[in-house]
Order: sequence, then C-alpha cells, then structure tokens
Amino acid sequence: NMIFVEGCKNPKAVTILIRGGTEHVVDEVERALEDAIKVVKDIVEDGKIVAGGGASEIELAIKLDEYAKEVGGKEQLAIESFADALKVIPRTLAENAGLDPVDVLVKVTAAHKEKGPTVGVDVFAGEPADMMERGVIEPLRVKKQAIKSASEAAVMILRIDDVIAASKLEKEKEGGKGMGEEETEF
Repeated sequence: NMIFVEGCKNPKAVTILIRGGTEHVVDEVERALEDAIKVVKDIVEDGKIVAGGGASEIELAIKLDEYAKEVGGKEQLAIESFADALKVIPRTLAENAGLDPVDVLVKVTAAHKEKGPTVGVDVFAGEPADMMERGVIEPLRVKKQAIKSASEAAVMILRIDDVIAASKLEKEKEGGKGMGEEETEF
C-alpha cells in the first residue's frame, strides 16, 4: 500500500516512483534517473552548458587544427592527433545511430564551419543540426571532466609505453650487444 500526497504548495521533497517488469529494468531506470538528476544539478550549480551532439568536440577539433598549422613541427602532429581524437565523439554518435560515420562527420564539420559552433549530429535525422535549438545540451563541467580524464588516460598510456621502451633499451646496453648479436672469442 502507498499513500500519495499530491498538489502541495512549495514542496520541500519529491519522491519518484519507479516501476518495471523486472528488477534489472528498475535498476537501469534508477541509474539513468540518478545520472539525469546529477546533470541537472551540475547545470543549476554552474549555470553553464554547451551544445551536445558532438558540437563541442567538432569546435575544439577545428580550432586545434587551425592552431596546429601555426605551431608546425612535431608539435603540429601531436595537436592534429588530439583534434582527431576529439572527432571520435561525433563519429561514434553517427555509428551508434546506424549512420555512415565518415559521411556524417564531413557534413557536420562543413555545416559547423558555415553555421556556427552549436551545430552537431542529429542522430534522428542523420543530418547536421543546431543542437541548442533542438535542446541537446550538456553541462560544461561534465564536458571538461570527460576531456580531462581522456587526456590523462592517454598521457598515462604514453608514459607506460616510454617506460617499457626505456627498459628494453637499458637491457640491450647492459648486455653490451644488440639484439641477435653473439659474442665471439678469437
């Protein structure tokens, strides 16, 4: 039995009743609802949002590509690689929607350059669209944290790779010979 108190003026607490066919469905809905509440909390606390649908990532990638041309050298290659990594988000959105990711990325990037920084992937229409007009938004805090975490993970992998390469080089130096070489006495 449940008692419902409805129509209160200025309620201080609200309860959301979740029902589902199985325990698993209820758990998934509860998890999704908790995520949504946290997103709304972030937006209310910060008051800052960005366009969703990969629009932010495309904007960053375009700006990074422009900056890379100014820098030149090895740094240019690193900056361009970072820009390419950011394009994974709109590409993945397209793939998950059953669209051709290359075609969508080309169209969205062109539309983004022409129409502005809020143009992203409309997964329902399969075409570029203004995400702010469509109401597809994300909290700035979440976007910044996602990019920061991904960058830190990439740096950690590169450091591990450097450590492994350095240890192999050190073993070769300690042995006094290169790989495949044998000592011969005369």
